[in-house]
Amino acid sequence: MIENSFIKWTSMSDKAVVELIGKFVRHHRMEQNRTQDELSTAAGISRSTLSLLERGGTVTITTLIQVLRVLDQLSVLNEFEVKDTISPLALAKLKKKKRQRARRKSQKGKTGPGKLWKQM
Repeated sequence: MIENSFIKWTSMSDKAVVELIGKFVRHHRMEQNRTQDELSTAAGISRSTLSLLERGGTVTITTLIQVLRVLDQLSVLNEFEVKDTISPLALAKLKKKKRQRARRKSQKGKTGPGKLWKQM
């Protein structure tokens, strides 16, 4: 397969990207020594739909997910994971609110030397 770091995704046409996805599916199907009939049956799609996908034709995203699942290649979707990020400004505000020092616990209700004097 083509090394991902060498692919210029932004410069590729939509058709070229779809064809690359089809090559990916065909490559992994062949690696697993599966026929189109076997893979399509396992994925719950028709053989002609799988053939269309491998040729770079238009299929639904659901069809692609079904095929990737059967090929055990769902991990390619890891790039779609959305991770929460925090802006540098918000991080600085959080750090500012963080305690810098520890304080003694309050001595409410206890009589200490200062309290005795005030009571007298």
